[in-house]
Amino acid sequence: MQEYKIKKRSEQDIIKAYEYAREKYAAIGIDTDAAMEKLSKNSISIHCWQGDDVIGFENPTGSLSGGIQTTGNYPGNARTIDELKKDFEKALSLIPGKHRISLHAIYGDFSSGKADRDAIRPEHFTTWMEWAKELGIGVDFNPTCFSHPLSEDGFTLSNKNSKIRDFWVEHCIRCREIGEYFGKNLNTTCTNNIWVPDGCKDAPADMLAPRMRLEESLNRILEKPISKEYNLDSVESKLFGIGSESYVVGSHEFYMGYAVKNNIALTLDSGHFHPTEVISNKISSVLLFLNEILLHVSRPVRWDSDHVVALDDELRAIAQQLVRNDLISRTHIGLDYFDASKNRLVCWVTGTRNMLKALLAAYLEPYAAFQALENADDTTTFFALSEELKTYPLGAVWDYYCMTKGVPAASDWVSDVKNYEDTVLSNR
Repeated sequence: MQEYKIKKRSEQDIIKAYEYAREKYAAIGIDTDAAMEKLSKNSISIHCWQGDDVIGFENPTGSLSGGIQTTGNYPGNARTIDELKKDFEKALSLIPGKHRISLHAIYGDFSSGKADRDAIRPEHFTTWMEWAKELGIGVDFNPTCFSHPLSEDGFTLSNKNSKIRDFWVEHCIRCREIGEYFGKNLNTTCTNNIWVPDGCKDAPADMLAPRMRLEESLNRILEKPISKEYNLDSVESKLFGIGSESYVVGSHEFYMGYAVKNNIALTLDSGHFHPTEVISNKISSVLLFLNEILLHVSRPVRWDSDHVVALDDELRAIAQQLVRNDLISRTHIGLDYFDASKNRLVCWVTGTRNMLKALLAAYLEPYAAFQALENADDTTTFFALSEELKTYPLGAVWDYYCMTKGVPAASDWVSDVKNYEDTVLSNR
């Protein structure tokens, strides 16, 4: 079979294509330079768990449980904190702009001795904080309420056993304190996202009691006042997962009500709804009642299977809803997928670049003109123009943006990752 080789484009070719694109967009009233400037202000929270298949460093021989599954066995997964940091830095070097890392509690530094999850402290994340400070990036955080003996029956914060509930409440309290630690030391707000796998395979007779226990647990977790300047609390709903096919305690309705009642953020995960539901249609609704939201952008395939983010219609719709009416200023964009069937850095870089491309496409949209057409009840022209916009030279603007940010344009970065695989990942 003939080997596929990627021919890199010269800066001159990229600039020439951009000049054409700039004129093309200018004809419909869009300033491409201004669009790229707006894009540069966006910071994506990139999930660390793509790099090691959600195993973490709490227990090197650990395995996933709690309705979560990583498929594939591609070689080269990170086995240590240093390997994960090195891989993440490589990924960042191929993504334009300044971004963040999102950590789960199981990614602490336990080299001085293991600490159970109700005993983790900021000291277990000092190496991460110092590393992030050197890179000049922010850190976001997540309690890990799965893959633990006390989550094996499918219930954590809503467990009937008060001692098990106490354990997970204490874990989440410790995670808020760690979030505050990151926020203070890095001078950027740490989003702290609470997700629990609580649910069961068949519908229980009493659906209310577990939700009452979950509410009581969350109240205890949030009891300690922590400034939102340092730690932003958010709660994340779930539709279903392995082992909770019929009943999930923390449903969208539960967490939507809880977030509004308690003035905290709500996390919308694009994989946590019915296959016919999309979160792009929910953003403008929830932000009528909440100050801020957190997104976990994924790509579900029939269920919450966490595929690498693709530049599909829903991703572009999410970006449109964020950019239109400036809802993006109240939104924290994070990614959440884990694919071990292909090179993990490719998954990181592709997904993040796609999220940025979708935002760029939204910034290149003549939204004011679209609004004027709608207000004039001219939906015919709006439909026709919005369809024509789909073939405008977005790629030329993207390539130029990458070039100005010092990262490879188009698919030039792929060979860089393959070389990293040959020299680094293959030796693990």
